[in-house]
Amino acid sequence: MEHWKVDWAHEFQSEPVRFYSEIGSDGYEARKIQLYRDGRILKADAFHESAEIGLSEVPVGSIDDVANQPDFSASSISSEEFERAWRTASWPPRRR
Repeated sequence: MEHWKVDWAHEFQSEPVRFYSEIGSDGYEARKIQLYRDGRILKADAFHESAEIGLSEVPVGSIDDVANQPDFSASSISSEEFERAWRTASWPPRRR
């Protein structure tokens, strides 16, 4: 497993500004956390997704691919840092 922290510099009020991703050996996200400007911290896994947060449906590529995009900064983090963020996040509201 790899763990990433990605910051997204943008002005969209309803979009997340930071992502934490747990990437499996197959290149797909296994778990994800999104932080929003308004203080919300949401998490998703294969069993808990919503219209607001979900796992990528395609392999995420390399961290260098992400870091080389103009509005993103990305770094590898420890599994401990990911788990700390995971514990602070909430599940998305249930779909009705």
